[in-house]
Amino acid sequence: MADTFNYRIDHHGSLVRPPGLSTADPEAVDAAVREAVAYQRKLRSTVVTDGDFPREDFRSAVLDGVSGFRRTDGADPDGLVHWVAEALPKANGPLLADRSAQLADLTVIAVKATLPSPAYLAATTFQPGLGVSSARELGEALAEIVLAEIELLVSKGVRLIQLDNPLLLAQVGTGPADPGALSFTDALAVDALAVRPDERPEGVRIGVAPGWSAPAEVDRARAEQLYAGIGADRWILPFDQGTPAELDLVEALPDDRDFCLGVVDATAPELEDVDAVMSRIDAVGEFKDLEDGAVSPSRGFADVASRPFLTAEDQRKKLVLVETIARYCWGNEF
Repeated sequence: MADTFNYRIDHHGSLVRPPGLSTADPEAVDAAVREAVAYQRKLRSTVVTDGDFPREDFRSAVLDGVSGFRRTDGADPDGLVHWVAEALPKANGPLLADRSAQLADLTVIAVKATLPSPAYLAATTFQPGLGVSSARELGEALAEIVLAEIELLVSKGVRLIQLDNPLLLAQVGTGPADPGALSFTDALAVDALAVRPDERPEGVRIGVAPGWSAPAEVDRARAEQLYAGIGADRWILPFDQGTPAELDLVEALPDDRDFCLGVVDATAPELEDVDAVMSRIDAVGEFKDLEDGAVSPSRGFADVASRPFLTAEDQRKKLVLVETIARYCWGNEF
C-alpha cells in the first residue's frame, strides 16, 4: 500500500495535560489545545491531535456524546471509571467532528482523531438485565454511531482516524484471555461494521490499535483472523519490548495494510537505545516494505486524564526519540 500518506511520526492521541486543567473550563481547554498543537509542530509530528484535553479518558468522546450509558462509582486498576449500558445508545450530535474541524484551522499538519472501538465499549459496559439484550446488540448499535462519526470526520477533512480496542491482542495468544462480555469472533464482527472497506478519499487511513502489549506467544491463525476480520487500512502495534511475539504480529499482517510500530514505551521514563530499536525495525524490513510503515509511542501518554504515565518532560523526550527513529528510517521523506 506504499504511497505518500503514511504519517510517519505518529502518536496515539492522549498527551499529558497541563497542571490544573479542567474539562469544565472550555476556555482553558481551548487555550491548552492551541499550545498542544504548537508543541506537536515543534516536535515535527506528522499528525496533530487535541491531546484528549477536552475529555476525561480515551472513551469519553463516545460515552459523553451518546445516551444509554450510566456512570458508576467503580473504577478499574488503571483508573477507568466503570460505565454500564442501560439502553441501546443514540448519538446526541457529532462526537469529535466539530472539534477536529477547529483543530484543522490551527495547523496544516494532518489532524488525527481517536475513538474507542464499538466492540471494546460493548465488551466493557454490557451488563445483563439492564435493558440491552446482548453485548452483540449493543456493539452493533455502537458501530453504527462510530461509522457515522468516521464518515463525518472524513467529510470535514480528517485523514487519520484510529479506533482503540485494548482487548484484542489478548485474544491472539496461544492461551487467549477472557474476552469479557463479547467473544473474539463477535468483537471482530462488531468492529468490522465501523471500519467498512468502502472507497475512501486519497490519503485517508482508518487504523485500529488492538492492544498495548503483545501476548507472550502469538497464535498465527488467530492473528490472521484478527487482521482478516477488520478491514482497517492501518494497524498500530506494540513494538517496544523487542519480543518475538511483537515481530510475529507484524509478520502476520497482510501486505496490503499499513503498520505503525509503537517503538518507545509510553509508560516508562527510561529512553530506548536507538541502535536496539533500529535493529528491531531492520528485522521487520526483512519481510515487510518499510514504506508502508510508521512509528509511534506504544500507547497514549495519559489515556486517563488524571493518571498520566510520564511527566510532560519525559513525554517530550519520548516524542523526540520517535521523531529521531523516523528520520533514521526514512530520512526527511515525509
